Amino acid sequence: MVCPGEIMAMLGPSGSGKTTLLTALGGRLSGKLSGKVTYNNQPFSGAMKRRTGFVAQDDVLYPHLTVTETLLFTALLRLPNSLTKEEKVQHVEHVISELGLSKCRGSMIGGPLFRGISGGERKRVSIGQEMLINPSLLLLDEPTSGLDSTTAQRIITTIKRLASGGRTVITTIHQPSSRLYHMFDKVVLLSEGCPIYYGPASTAMGYFSSVGFSTSMIVNPADLLLDLANGNTLSFQFKPITVLLFFVWIKLLVVVLWSHYSLELNFIYHIPVR
Repeated sequence: MVCPGEIMAMLGPSGSGKTTLLTALGGRLSGKLSGKVTYNNQPFSGAMKRRTGFVAQDDVLYPHLTVTETLLFTALLRLPNSLTKEEKVQHVEHVISELGLSKCRGSMIGGPLFRGISGGERKRVSIGQEMLINPSLLLLDEPTSGLDSTTAQRIITTIKRLASGGRTVITTIHQPSSRLYHMFDKVVLLSEGCPIYYGPASTAMGYFSSVGFSTSMIVNPADLLLDLANGNTLSFQFKPITVLLFFVWIKLLVVVLWSHYSLELNFIYHIPVR
């Protein structure tokens, strides 16, 4: 369960199922699914989807529009007709201010043929397109992909500020730095499509130490968690029987889950009702 004001990060190696799970939680995955995902104890519906913002990994923006034009056209198309044009413009101005886009508001997005705004600014514009609908639940697919560590921290700081306004935020992230990891409230660690840890980010290392995987090195917790998810235990101090039992348990989980013909989703997420 993820509560309003919290950020939950999904960690795991490439191909572990992070994007698939995030897409399923957002109601965007076609096909037969089983399990249960609820929003304030209510099943997924069209009304819930309208309260959910989804930011894809690849920014889909028109290169010849400015930042303000991009957000304004999005507002005119997505906000309800009950709002006047002046009110929609006010929404755009609020989002520009909230995401720190004031300095580049008149700059074109840019593309492969001509220079535009930076990668971090492009990502904030993509987030701004979803923030226009004032979502209760915000889903982001690897928002820091391709960004340097400083720009990535700015993006996560912005997301953290958005969450503090009462929103629930769930994001996938490939390999966060130590600074980014400690900004997350909860973590889901995936390996071969199966969760091997779910809980507070601050207690993840304590949990794995309690089951026999401890380390004397002071390193980024995310790196050690990804090593475990990849099956690389060279950084850990362990007993051989512990490793054997751990990987037997992982393989059994994979066999049991994939013996069914559908994806099991047993996560319950709560979002605030506005």
